Amino acid sequence: MAGKTYVLLHGAFHGAWCWREVAALLRAAGHGVTTPTQTGLGERRHLLSAQITMDTFVEDLVQHLEAEELEDVVLVGHSFGGNAVSGAADRVPGRIRHLVYLDAMILEDGQTPWGRMRPEVAAERRRLVAEQGAGLVAPPPPVNAFGVPEDHPLAPWVRRRLTPHPAGTYRTPLRLGAPPGNGLPCTYIACSAPWYAPLDWARDWVRARPDWTWQEIATGHDAMVTAPAELARMLAAIG
Repeated sequence: MAGKTYVLLHGAFHGAWCWREVAALLRAAGHGVTTPTQTGLGERRHLLSAQITMDTFVEDLVQHLEAEELEDVVLVGHSFGGNAVSGAADRVPGRIRHLVYLDAMILEDGQTPWGRMRPEVAAERRRLVAEQGAGLVAPPPPVNAFGVPEDHPLAPWVRRRLTPHPAGTYRTPLRLGAPPGNGLPCTYIACSAPWYAPLDWARDWVRARPDWTWQEIATGHDAMVTAPAELARMLAAIG
């Protein structure tokens, strides 16, 4: 069977780098893979500015799909990356074969990340932005916040590469003309060991949708780091 095309989008504080092992495994299996980085993060950290909003992140992904002339893609969004994936599905559904939300945030039209999080979680993140991020960025948390144990062999690698996240993307809404997923085939992969508590509301939203496929992977939130082989296997079976 001919290989599929995967677009793997990272979450907050991360960049394309986090997909290194998963991308290599998918390519070795004969699939095409691209790993865009969103403005202000990863190797694009030099573009950080107060003007970066949720619209910026959606436009980043749409422009990547269009500039690379990608069609029939399996579009994967991890954590915060689920927002841009929903936005791209709304804007260019004809380019997408299947949506995969990896332990991801799910926003509906007009919602903001801070508005959807539990109030105490949002309040703490606002405090960190004000006190440590000069109102511009959210400082990266410790690696174990992403389910990567401090003694994991890749923990130093992750720690070195995490970058501050543009605060404007937390404050500004996702704009959608249709419900999340826009009627496309959708799979949600939940990381279950341990559960990532800040996204319990998103998982509850998905469980209430009988038309979405639910899967679990027994690892922490950064599954692409802690369980790349199992995650690549799961992704290869989708779509």
